[in-house]
Amino acid sequence: MRGLLRLLKTIFVLAVVIAAAWAFFFVLPYGPSSATFVDIAPGTGTMSIGRQLKDAGVLRGGFELEALKLARGGTLKAGEYRFDHPATAREVYDRLRRGDVYTVSLVIPEGFNIFDIAAAVQAAGLGSGARFLDAERRDTELIAGWSPQATSLEGFLFPDTYRFSRHATPEEMLAAMVKQFTLEAAKLRMTPEDAERTVTMASLIEREVHVDAERAVVAGVFENRLRAGMPLQTDPSVIYASLLNGTWGGTIHESELHSDSPYNTYAHAGLPPGPICNPGVASLEAALHPAATDYMYFVANPDGSTRFAKELAEHNANVAAYRSGTK
Repeated sequence: MRGLLRLLKTIFVLAVVIAAAWAFFFVLPYGPSSATFVDIAPGTGTMSIGRQLKDAGVLRGGFELEALKLARGGTLKAGEYRFDHPATAREVYDRLRRGDVYTVSLVIPEGFNIFDIAAAVQAAGLGSGARFLDAERRDTELIAGWSPQATSLEGFLFPDTYRFSRHATPEEMLAAMVKQFTLEAAKLRMTPEDAERTVTMASLIEREVHVDAERAVVAGVFENRLRAGMPLQTDPSVIYASLLNGTWGGTIHESELHSDSPYNTYAHAGLPPGPICNPGVASLEAALHPAATDYMYFVANPDGSTRFAKELAEHNANVAAYRSGTK
């Protein structure tokens, strides 16, 4: 009987020890209290991932993932993970199995040009804006099917909210934006034959109009002026010319209205040689389907809406009303 009691006592002690060990390694939260990043390379085995997380202070023992994989199955996914609070081994395992990798949000609003996007990339901590601009001007093969003669990707970097790894290269980010443009262009039934003109027109509409319902009418005005051989005389293209020259100071000067830049739509008739920003769906639709209208002129109202005119005298009165309303 005493032998049986000793055996039961031993079993009880072992059970307590095993339970305590299980709780210590698998149940009690463990890990950093501040942001710790762990980058798991593709093809890394479960045991190696465990050791990597142990070295980073995310797991106590390093063997927990292997045990959980045997018990629960699943595949652990590569990528960079951010750990910023103590968690159980099971929570860590589930994150790796889901592929809950760390990404940075990059918001590109409609109408952002390449300079705006480069600044947004740098502000998001995704790398140098200058390096992004260099890649944007170099990797024009990304849009060879849309614009074979393009000297930059301007116009084809679709406005959206993107999520990138902290280590994403400018090339990877640009490819994602062009891919999204291609998807949206397909929905709009845009063809490579009309893409350059459509995107250039849409970029002017994007920068000139703030009310979606008015975009097609502005597109119609631009088409009327093009047919009549009249300069488009759109300020955003003049601003873009100054941005390209590195001379934009926040105000259009008289000299800029007389510059010889092909983007100066006061000095040159026709569309500028390329887009001046990256338009969204509403402006692309307007460029593809301009409204039939007799209007030849338009000017913004102080509230952001647009006032249209058929004759120059009426337009001049609208401009005077705009200037009076903004004072």
